[in-house]
Amino acid sequence: MPETVTIKQMFLDPSRCIGCRSCVAACRECDTHRGESMIYIDYIERANTVASSPTVCMHCEDPLAPCAQVCPAQAILVSPDGVVHQADETRCIYCRNCGYACPFGVPKFDIQGHYMRKCNLCYDRTSQGKGPMCATVCPTQAIFYGTYEEWLAAGRGQQGAKPVNVFYFGRQRVRTRNYVVLTEDDEALDLLALLDKASLGLGQEAPAATASRNAADWVDARTAGLPERAAPAQPWTPREPAPAPVPASPAGPAGRDAAR
Repeated sequence: MPETVTIKQMFLDPSRCIGCRSCVAACRECDTHRGESMIYIDYIERANTVASSPTVCMHCEDPLAPCAQVCPAQAILVSPDGVVHQADETRCIYCRNCGYACPFGVPKFDIQGHYMRKCNLCYDRTSQGKGPMCATVCPTQAIFYGTYEEWLAAGRGQQGAKPVNVFYFGRQRVRTRNYVVLTEDDEALDLLALLDKASLGLGQEAPAATASRNAADWVDARTAGLPERAAPAQPWTPREPAPAPVPASPAGPAGRDAAR
């Protein structure tokens, strides 16, 4: 009998976030990020509300990792359990295609190192059965890591909450590994529809959004003919570029005398 692998997801609940930034501080402790946090805390209309919301990499499943699909150097790996990793420093060419392709605006760019960095679900911990740093320190369970059954056992389902992992950006549908907790009446989250409802402090003369017209559907990476590359044994470990080759000794008489 094949071994059953339990896939755990992250459940993000904006209604429980208190903006304490504990997750931001904890994320800096990840060795992969070297002291820099890969999680965002978004403060929503601070003039009218204290509401805040955590944003991490959603690890897109359908289409699979748009950031990896547009990477010309194959610097972004997707592990068999669906975790989308940050760019391999030795392959990233700093073209920023991933930043343009990500529907959630997650990738960060290391200006000095010239490579992309992002949340990799604390893979050095989650691959060993531990929870990611942000979820282990969240005092209100606004960031919950576990299976859907564990999330229900925590009592959130009894409070009218429902996790959603389907998002619409105009005509483009995106299904993710991680969930956003909404209400039991929501089946999906339409980001452009919410944007139409929000004024964002803009005047009424703002031009209409064009994302619904100027859009093309994604194709699967294999359908597009993108080659695949095997993942290293520990993809979370920072890697250094290969050393430069040693120049060959001259072929003249001096080189032959040195060889003797």
